[in-house]
Amino acid sequence: MLDLANMGDGYEDDFDDTTMFENKSGLAEDMKFLASMPELCDVTFLVGDTREPVCAVRAVLAARSRVFKKMLVTNVMKKREPTYKENKFRAFIKRSSEPLLGMQNTHHQHQKKGLQNSNSHLSPITEGGQQHQTLIIEEFEPDVFRQLIEYIHTGCVTLQPRTLLGVMNAADYYGLDELKCACSGFIQCCITVDTVCALLATAERYIQYKCTKFLIQKVLEFVDDHGNEVLNLGSFATLPQHVVRLIMARDELKADEFSKFQAALMWSKKYCDTNGIGLREILNTFLEYIQFHMIPANILMQEIHPLGLVPHSIIMTALAYQADPTSVTIKISPLKVKPRSFGMSGHRTSSVQSSSLDPRYSSNTTLSSTNSTCSTENRSSH
Repeated sequence: MLDLANMGDGYEDDFDDTTMFENKSGLAEDMKFLASMPELCDVTFLVGDTREPVCAVRAVLAARSRVFKKMLVTNVMKKREPTYKENKFRAFIKRSSEPLLGMQNTHHQHQKKGLQNSNSHLSPITEGGQQHQTLIIEEFEPDVFRQLIEYIHTGCVTLQPRTLLGVMNAADYYGLDELKCACSGFIQCCITVDTVCALLATAERYIQYKCTKFLIQKVLEFVDDHGNEVLNLGSFATLPQHVVRLIMARDELKADEFSKFQAALMWSKKYCDTNGIGLREILNTFLEYIQFHMIPANILMQEIHPLGLVPHSIIMTALAYQADPTSVTIKISPLKVKPRSFGMSGHRTSSVQSSSLDPRYSSNTTLSSTNSTCSTENRSSH
């Protein structure tokens, strides 16, 4: 006779009647839509100098970031806690009359109970029974903060060179380690000749944050290895003066001296056109970083001397050295510029989904968050 009971038990152990279905992309799109609808959000951030509004859902922010939780939930709850203090009239009644004291205590208990019951409904701004908070964010630019909020809601964002440094520092500031990890990994592949000057330029905005130092070091290492290419870029003339001086003063910079002169001249011309200052005056601030004795004599006489911008004494000293190195004394090493004066930025992108790029900066990275691991996917369309 068959043991149907035992057969049933074994069959149930071997058979799995469940399946796992995931639609993370659909969820991300829905959450992105949710964050884009101000009427569905309960937090509005006014970001940057322009106070550009960026909306979000408080519960999502608090769940994804301990910093936002403290900012939006913990601090608000502390502000809401009622404090009951016995007033002078009650103190007088308590001392003067026992019957009145009993009546007063009863009233006190009802009043206190009412405060406790109403406490859960208190909110900074109440709209239709729900609170809406408005906060000002001055630390980050609107594009950067918008990308951060998008990543928090959807787990996905497109990193770009233009906003990379800001997003990386924002991720560190708000405790989003996975996003910070993705930005750090994207730095190495996003630094190119096309993006290096933009990266240096944006670092100026976030120089006070610790992640900036890491990016600057990586960018300067790239500049050292591609000196001539970087110095010849038109965008080199858009860098802050102290950044240009820092680059030109580096011993590790692999660039010929004439390229350094041309880069200094290009930067000085653009600066003078913008500020109406004499070209010679500005160019002279860079001459100490150029070893003119290493520029061939024919270039000194045909390209540099006719400009009338370099003092004759410098050109004559360079020519004398080339003719007889023992006849003159020349400073072989340029003066140093300390990196602490670096406040820069750069170009390149990495994505955690967002904004547009200059067609030249076509590489990007899409970050998707799964549990607690970082995953980046690099794409290049150069």
